[in-house]
Amino acid sequence: MFQDDLRRLWIEPRVSGAPVRVWRDWALLAAGLAGAGLETALRGDVVWWPVSLLVTAMLCLATLWRRTRPLAMVTLAFGTGIVLTVIDTVTGHARPLGLYTGMIVLILVYTLTRWGSGRDIVLGLAVTLVSFGLSTAVDDITAADAIGSLVFLALPAIAGVSVRLWATSKGRELERMRSREREALARELHDTVAHHVAAMVVRAQAGRVIAAANATADDPRDEQGAGELRAAMKETLEGVEEEGARTLEAMRAMVQALRDGDTGAEMTPPAGVADLQRLARDPAGRLAIDLWIDASAERLPVAVDAAVYRIVQESLTNAVRHAVDATTVEIRVASTPPDRVRVTVRDDGAAVRRGRGRGRDGYGLTGLRERASLLGGSLSAGPCPGHGWLVEAELPRRSG
Repeated sequence: MFQDDLRRLWIEPRVSGAPVRVWRDWALLAAGLAGAGLETALRGDVVWWPVSLLVTAMLCLATLWRRTRPLAMVTLAFGTGIVLTVIDTVTGHARPLGLYTGMIVLILVYTLTRWGSGRDIVLGLAVTLVSFGLSTAVDDITAADAIGSLVFLALPAIAGVSVRLWATSKGRELERMRSREREALARELHDTVAHHVAAMVVRAQAGRVIAAANATADDPRDEQGAGELRAAMKETLEGVEEEGARTLEAMRAMVQALRDGDTGAEMTPPAGVADLQRLARDPAGRLAIDLWIDASAERLPVAVDAAVYRIVQESLTNAVRHAVDATTVEIRVASTPPDRVRVTVRDDGAAVRRGRGRGRDGYGLTGLRERASLLGGSLSAGPCPGHGWLVEAELPRRSG
């Protein structure tokens, strides 16, 4: 059992998306170097202070590569600790080499378990434990002190594992959300195609009936009747062509974004801009909803039409649930050049939203951003200057 767990840990890949270097790294380096310099200047019992200062500065510099080379940096830091322990043993120093600022190596332990691969973690912790064990044996400390030191050393490793598991769980939930959004698009594709193809079949059948009536007309010399029949046939075939064009446009817009999508559905088109009036009625009656739709934005491709509805629906739901002290929600759907449609939903609630958080999107907004991206558009959400919350999306009128 333990061997299986160790084998799974060994083949665990590194966590993707680790930042190479951010401003906090430079702040940490500056704080570490400043602390090492102050400690050297203020302490009078530093052993071989040039060596101790140089080693501590090297440990501080190692933090710059802790995410890209976690195993190498941990090995460098704790390997140096092993060398210093050996030197202390040989020379018989009353106090160990190094500075208290060297505790910065605990950040390397955290980074190892947060970003490293399973192999990195196993080997890095092995080096860490060897260094700890050697230091404990040489210093001849009590068992209680040794256990306390080991717990103190393990805390950053446990913190790194915890953050790693939390981030992995969140990533999986986001992936499930994106999968659900694609399934919703697939369902809409099924519904739309079934609806339009059924209409095409009915029109084609009507065209056959009209053609048969034209072929069996009692008086073929009746030019007026023949002209009316031809006009009716032309109108019917034009209807078939229009329905076919809509179907192909919906297919191009959605199939590009879908890999799978075989879900059962009814032959009904998804909700769209035409359904926003019904959606804009707050069932609780707490918010006054001001809806305005540009006349040119009422006829959109099915995929874009459904996306507009979903954006407004999710934004209204968030406003009802999370907007603090909000009284009004403004909804605007308008065409913008060149051939785009813009959707804005703004409420007048307080700037701080506990339900939404500052700078973090819920899964609903993340799903909307995914849908907008699949259609070739974009979506943003955040607090307005002063007060209120704004969701703004821009989508192409013709996606595909």
